[in-house]
Amino acid sequence: MSLTTPTPEPTPDDVARGLAEFERHLAEQVPALPAALPALPVESGGETKRVQRLRAEVAEAHLLADLQDDAAPLLLDTAKVRKRRKQAREAARLHELGQDPAMRAWQAARMRRLLVAAGMVSLTLALAWSTAGVQTFAADGAEAWSPSWVFAWLVEPFMSLALLVVVGARAYLGTRGQPIESPTLVRIEWLFLALTLGMNAWPYLPWSLPEGQTFSFSRLVLHILGPVVAVAIVTALPIILAAFTRLDHGADARSSNPLTGPEYRAKSTADSDPREHSDGPGIDAVTAHVRHLIAAGQLPPYPSAAAIRRAARCAMDTARAVRDALVKEAT
Repeated sequence: MSLTTPTPEPTPDDVARGLAEFERHLAEQVPALPAALPALPVESGGETKRVQRLRAEVAEAHLLADLQDDAAPLLLDTAKVRKRRKQAREAARLHELGQDPAMRAWQAARMRRLLVAAGMVSLTLALAWSTAGVQTFAADGAEAWSPSWVFAWLVEPFMSLALLVVVGARAYLGTRGQPIESPTLVRIEWLFLALTLGMNAWPYLPWSLPEGQTFSFSRLVLHILGPVVAVAIVTALPIILAAFTRLDHGADARSSNPLTGPEYRAKSTADSDPREHSDGPGIDAVTAHVRHLIAAGQLPPYPSAAAIRRAARCAMDTARAVRDALVKEAT
């Protein structure tokens, strides 16, 4: 028989203490939750930063919409527009300068000199091209470096020099407005050209070829090319120069020489145009009339004195004064 001590029954106080210990243990194991969530930052007026950003965006959109209707930025010239306007103004001034009689005369004289120089160079080269053909004809099979063979090279040069003397004289006098219309000189030119052409072509014609050599048309054309070009230059150059002498540059020619421009001199009452008397309209009235013609498109923006004189029917001195006044206003 064993002796045991009976376990006493827990009292209500013991149960309460045990529950309190259990709750304290659980509280130590699990971290405590925050009492409340953090509040969003609130600025003055009760608006958040997000609301303030959206409000600023809406206000900016309203301002942009109001400014977008203003066309002032579209009226400003960009750098590209200013560059184009400058180029257009320069082109207009160059075009106006090109209509001036003095400028047109200078351009014609320069082109005439260029054409004459090119024609003479071409003629010289064409005659030099035919030198070899003429030498073959003149040597007539002579041994190389023999006296006949050497002197054969001089045939074409002295004929070419004689031809260039005639052509050069006609070309020079043609540029001076005094073309030579002499049948004798024309016959001399054609005589030299016919001799050059015949001597170049003769050794290569079918009946002049040695036995065993076949005729070649291309070789014949190649050797007569120089004389043909010389004939073309000699024929065309006087015609071109005569056309230059008949050019009208827009000036009032008062001399028999078409290349001489009008000479300005003070007019007397006896030889002046009746519409150019001193009792005509004053400079201010003529200037106003010329402005009206410019606005109507009947005159260029910067008309010359001759154009003003023809349009306003005034004296040349008045036209020059009006022209200077318009230029001074533009500057």
